[in-house]
Amino acid sequence: MPRLNQTQRENALGRFQAGQSQSEAARRMNVSQSTISRLWARFQNTGSTTDARRTGRPRITTPAMDRYIRQSHLRNRFLSASTTSRTLPGMRRISGQTVRNRLHDAGLTARMPYRGPVLTSRHRQARLQWALTHGHWTLRNNWQHVIFSDESRFMLSRHDRRRIVYRRVNERYHPNCVDEAPPHGGGGVMVWGAISHTRRSALVRVEGTLNARRYVDNILEPHLLPLLADPGGVFQQDNARPHTARLTMDFLDLHNVNTLPWPSMS
Repeated sequence: MPRLNQTQRENALGRFQAGQSQSEAARRMNVSQSTISRLWARFQNTGSTTDARRTGRPRITTPAMDRYIRQSHLRNRFLSASTTSRTLPGMRRISGQTVRNRLHDAGLTARMPYRGPVLTSRHRQARLQWALTHGHWTLRNNWQHVIFSDESRFMLSRHDRRRIVYRRVNERYHPNCVDEAPPHGGGGVMVWGAISHTRRSALVRVEGTLNARRYVDNILEPHLLPLLADPGGVFQQDNARPHTARLTMDFLDLHNVNTLPWPSMS
């Protein structure tokens, strides 16, 4: 039998008030007599023909289960929802989506993690000390004299294997479904550059593997020294091996280049 909408319910109520019987109203509205009977009983009890508010699907997890799910993922941030759904101790089986819903209610959502270096307590302490030492520096008196430098490699085709494809069964090797990647990354180029508050170096292409000799002869001497014409200039570089090699440090000492101390693994 079709379900009565609000207009039809009001129509049926009008038929009752006009003296029509329940069986006659049901026949004319093409519904069962029990539907009309329940409608009339609801109106007599509540004074309305609208449906009562529904509570919805009962929640499958208890507050204790919700706390367990939240605490488990706070202790181990890389724990998967499907693993939690299978390992709830002494509790009913729930789906991975239910775990995700409870985590979302607790403000925990799935994200791609930041990929950083492995840091020991010594590394963290060195970072904190560096921040405390240089936290009072200002652009006018300090940072405008710092020359920041780094190398970067630009790939012609970077392939991170994170793309997805929508395909049918047995289309794994279909030409439209194959993610083609050139061998060896497709080639690339490494460059070095430096900037300060008011100046910048040329973009220097690094030929071959960068070692201390090439770093000194092809980068520092022809490109860095001209940037240090400003008295009080401070050179910043990371702790890559060509940067901290004895040959490089002797060159910087010979030309009285002040360097900004840089914590390891930074």
